[in-house]
Amino acid sequence: MKNIILRDYHNTGLKEADIKMLDYAVKLTKNNKKITRIDIEILRNEGFNDKDNFDINQVVAYFNYVNRVVNGLGVELEKNI
Repeated sequence: MKNIILRDYHNTGLKEADIKMLDYAVKLTKNNKKITRIDIEILRNEGFNDKDNFDINQVVAYFNYVNRVVNGLGVELEKNI
């Protein structure tokens, strides 16, 4: 299931709210300068409140930050993680 979600989470049977959350996470990761109020409204329309949106943003941003630190320092991770 993990590989299917990584390849195409839109067609895995996830709830629409989860898909919208993942769409936001991908956009924040790959095109963060294009995030607008509309992206936040999409999450609100799926039932996420402002605290939820903050938490989603912080988890995604922190994950991206840590990956850049690790990559920038040339750290090699264990294969079995």
